[in-house]
Amino acid sequence: MRTYERPRRYVPRYRLLLLKPLFRYSTSRRAYVLRLIGDKTGPVLRSERRAKRQPRVNGRNRRGRASTI
Repeated sequence: MRTYERPRRYVPRYRLLLLKPLFRYSTSRRAYVLRLIGDKTGPVLRSERRAKRQPRVNGRNRRGRASTI
């Protein structure tokens, strides 16, 4: 039997709550997998806890540099 690492998909918490009847939490993966068949196939979901990206700032609003004007 082949094994491969399935990619984790990050989803908002409210979606995990809606999908709770279909998914169970796997402590070894630290993610949610499909009930009954999740050990072998199906999506692997994680709670969205990644940091949001800060918008890039150019020009005068850029921090860390002294103004040359």
